[in-house]
Amino acid sequence: MTDYTPRTLDTLRIADDDLRAVLEGRRHLLFDGGMGTMLQAAGLAAGELPELLCLTNPDEIRAVHAAYVEAGAEVVTTNTFGANARKLGDAATVEDVFCAAVRCARDAGARYVAGDIGPTGALLAPLGTLTFDEAYELFAQQVRAAVAAGVDLIVIETMTDLAEIRAAVLAAKEHADLPIFATMTFEADGRTFLGTPPEVAAATLDALGADVVGINCSLGPAELAPFARRMVASTAKPVMVQANAGLPKVRDGKTVYDIDPATYAAGVQAMVEGGVGVIGGCCGTTPAYIRLLADIVRDRVPAAHPAAGALTVASAQTLVALPEAERRVAVIGERINPTGKKRLQAALREGDIDYVIGQGISQQEQGADILDVNVGLPGIDEPAVLARVCEQLSAATVLPLQIDSTDPAAIERAVRRYAGKPIINSVNGKRESLDAILPIAAHYGANIIGLTLDEDGIPDTAQARFAIAQRIVDEAARYGIGPDRILIDCLVMTASTNQAQALEILRAVTMCRERLGVHCALGVSNISFGLPARELMNATFLAAAFGAGLDAPIMNPGSARYMDAVRAFRVLNMEDAGSAAYIERYATWADPYKGHPANTAQAAGDTIAADAGDPIRHLILTGKKDEMAAATERLLATCDPMDLINDHLIPALDEVGELFDKGAYFLPQLMASAECARVGFDTIRRLMPASDIASKGAICLATVKGDIHDIGKNIVKMLLDNYGYTVFDLGRDVDPQAIVDEVRARGVELVGLSALMTTTVPAMEQTIDLLHEQVPGVKVVVGGAVLTPEYASQIGADYYAKDAAETARIAEELFGAGA
Repeated sequence: MTDYTPRTLDTLRIADDDLRAVLEGRRHLLFDGGMGTMLQAAGLAAGELPELLCLTNPDEIRAVHAAYVEAGAEVVTTNTFGANARKLGDAATVEDVFCAAVRCARDAGARYVAGDIGPTGALLAPLGTLTFDEAYELFAQQVRAAVAAGVDLIVIETMTDLAEIRAAVLAAKEHADLPIFATMTFEADGRTFLGTPPEVAAATLDALGADVVGINCSLGPAELAPFARRMVASTAKPVMVQANAGLPKVRDGKTVYDIDPATYAAGVQAMVEGGVGVIGGCCGTTPAYIRLLADIVRDRVPAAHPAAGALTVASAQTLVALPEAERRVAVIGERINPTGKKRLQAALREGDIDYVIGQGISQQEQGADILDVNVGLPGIDEPAVLARVCEQLSAATVLPLQIDSTDPAAIERAVRRYAGKPIINSVNGKRESLDAILPIAAHYGANIIGLTLDEDGIPDTAQARFAIAQRIVDEAARYGIGPDRILIDCLVMTASTNQAQALEILRAVTMCRERLGVHCALGVSNISFGLPARELMNATFLAAAFGAGLDAPIMNPGSARYMDAVRAFRVLNMEDAGSAAYIERYATWADPYKGHPANTAQAAGDTIAADAGDPIRHLILTGKKDEMAAATERLLATCDPMDLINDHLIPALDEVGELFDKGAYFLPQLMASAECARVGFDTIRRLMPASDIASKGAICLATVKGDIHDIGKNIVKMLLDNYGYTVFDLGRDVDPQAIVDEVRARGVELVGLSALMTTTVPAMEQTIDLLHEQVPGVKVVVGGAVLTPEYASQIGADYYAKDAAETARIAEELFGAGA
């Protein structure tokens, strides 16, 4: 049973007053530096699980901790980064490793011991096979073990997947009463591997209940500084940064980093001056670095950084903000709601989730900022279906979700697993509703829509609606939910039967905005029920509501008339700077009131337009796999299979790759497009003789010896499969000679090698040397978090790929040249 007691500093077990001062932003805190760097310098065997050294060689671990304590580190991080059941296997129990690790830290004289939790090493569904619940259980076991061993705080670090770090933070909240420090790792483009920017990470983790949020690993201090500034501006909680000592290089057979301690300290000092409160080191740092950081924070008080007030809604890739200080409009798409939609009802009853997802993709194309998701139908398992739809939408679109249900169990199941900061639609003034929904919203860090109705129904007057809104705001405050997480819906009634209420609704919106400091939403289309020319009435009411203070209309973004009103208002409220978007959209607009046909103008800047000449391209670019099989079959009636592949499927995938490179698409959209293409390939294979479909070439993939991480490799395999290559996946932790033997036996021309851990790069270099020696002519492409183009060149690789899309381009270049 989930404990919904509001989590505050007063409910936590905080080691002492100094640590509480850190959590309140009144004191700096210094963590230690890199563990792997020190162990490698001490001769750690490549590929050995460093966590096991807590059991087999505790003196070596203790010595590393003691060196950091002597340098001035207040927090020692346990050597448990990879100590989860999935990674440890049968080598040791999670409990034994944490017990030994905490003992090593305590014996080293640490003031505070942080129980360290890193990623599971697997990609979560729907992109991977590990479920949210499975990840949660792995983290919960680690948290329980850390608490039992006697840690002072939990640090969750080096996360790239917002869903995964949410699972870890929830496990820490629900199995410990200790402070939680949570950090993600960002790449040079300012996003994590799965596309999460600093603002989304800060807003989501702050609301979820992390006590300190931040950044670690990946880059040096100078490169991380802009991301730290963005995070500091997005949360009032302390921000933590543990940068790498630059980029890794190979020197005399050892991995070294290119930023010296003095340069590193100067970069960190700039971040401290900008508001970062908790610092330390990551890969490449040693006690020499930490000693200089101790000098920086000694006797210094953290710079204040109150976050700018805003209601924020987030998917894993996108933050939608409604600031307090200025007007912004966010369109909430209403089409995923089975009420009155027979096709959607049938899809939900038949389990046709692809159709539902297609509705979300279409609304994203039409201009929605947020998607309302309601699957309530009699006879279906609403909690299971709502959670599944939300999970699939998160992979197919970049829009934040509004989770809409009257069933608290369905709301909780979906919100718990949602990778972002959603809106719950809704709570109302009834005591039963307040007691059921507010604890869920508080526990999971969600926003709420408050409906102005109670046990007496919907009031007739603005004042009575305002009174209910006031009650909702006051009650939410008891759970730690402030006005910046509340949207009030004053409930639109139809003008045909409640004409006097139209102005009362607008007056209520103004009252709520001005007196309660909340934002407002409205379901616009109710106003016209029973009247002719409904779109005219709705658009007029929408414009009036904007004037009254409406922030978030719940509407159909597929209505050109509604979206015309939205775009025009964004000029009037100065949201559309210089009217640029308006001009781009309407420069060649055909005014329907001047006798022209109804406006069908398309924005000149639209990235994706339905292409009647190439429906395959449109489906792949939008990831609409539910329509792909039928479209492929139609095209096969007039098109040769190989022409369809080479002239339609592959160019569309190439275009997706270009959008990914530009930052217009993120990994979930890349994979959704690849999945759509896979449906096309599967349809061709099903309908055509195998001899008619030639493989474009054979490729072997493997994670090198000693490395058990395979997320990146699995993504590369999926994309290469969909480009038409025959891919042999040799797995993870593969011996160099075993890779060579497979390559020779299969006549493979290209080998892809992956490594995530610095300590396994020597195994990658050994594998490359063996391949070039024993299979002359074979080409090797490498990738992984610890690699750079220069590093790849130093270890003898023929190609370096920064991501899956780049690997596909390298394959096209290599096999195209040999054709």
